[in-house]
Amino acid sequence: MHALPNLENIEAYDAWRADAAQCLPAALDIARSHRLPHGEAHLFATGTNLVVALDHKLILKIFPPLLRHQFVSERMSLAQLRGRITVPIPEIVLEGERDGWPYLVITRLSGIIGKQAWPHLPEDQKQRLLGRIGETIAEVQRVPVGELSAIEPRWDEFIPAQIKRCRARHERLGLAPKYLDGLDQFIRDAAPLIPLDAPPVILTGEYIPENFLLSGDDGKLAGLIDFGDVMTGWREYDLLGPGSFMTAGIPDRVHSLFRGYGYTKADVTPALTRRLMAMGLLHRASNLNFQICIEDWQQKAGDLFELERLLWPI
Repeated sequence: MHALPNLENIEAYDAWRADAAQCLPAALDIARSHRLPHGEAHLFATGTNLVVALDHKLILKIFPPLLRHQFVSERMSLAQLRGRITVPIPEIVLEGERDGWPYLVITRLSGIIGKQAWPHLPEDQKQRLLGRIGETIAEVQRVPVGELSAIEPRWDEFIPAQIKRCRARHERLGLAPKYLDGLDQFIRDAAPLIPLDAPPVILTGEYIPENFLLSGDDGKLAGLIDFGDVMTGWREYDLLGPGSFMTAGIPDRVHSLFRGYGYTKADVTPALTRRLMAMGLLHRASNLNFQICIEDWQQKAGDLFELERLLWPI
């Protein structure tokens, strides 16, 4: 039996996961232990956890002990959303654990990963897809949170904690001084606009091209994947993924996203865009240098207020 290693930190895990000769045999051994087909197995290079396609129907997803919370989130989310939304999501076939590493075997969805397909879609399809993503976010958020309410962190604790470490995070990630100079005041003024006690909804935090599948010929949304970072909280938080990675500050794209989400012109206010800009800085994965997909955005926006208008034109 191929044992899974005892790794001290994420860096050691990342190095182990990057070496297929080390990690793939353990995954295949788990598949054999359940008598699952694995003759066409291949390792996915992207993502956080160890994900192996066993064949065209099944995926094995193995979570290191350091990321056990992602296993809990993924398992609970797939169970809570099953049969409650119209977009396909994986179904859990079985779950288990080896050497302290939990794992799931889930169904494999058909389609092309959004990261590959999105850049090649014509503009009208991009706008329609953003509308559909907005609809899907709203649909997921209508599902009762159920046991996901126990997932940490709680929203009313998450936002204050993110505010406390916001400046240090963006300094470490190399945000330009012209944005850092006004960061503290921007967050201080915008924080009251972020509801802390509104009824929580299911948040994936990551409606981004890596986490959805598109049908091959028409660019339609064919599936959602990766629920390892699900939490509950204020609903607009989930507009940040497509707003950063897909809308590119193009007004028609932004408006398509808002319309799909169910917002009317009356809902799209300066308070909304200020709130979105602030939450974008507070997002658990916030890294503006990597996430903003607007060409030369640092030359176009002299401060955070101009960047807000660039990202969220209304």
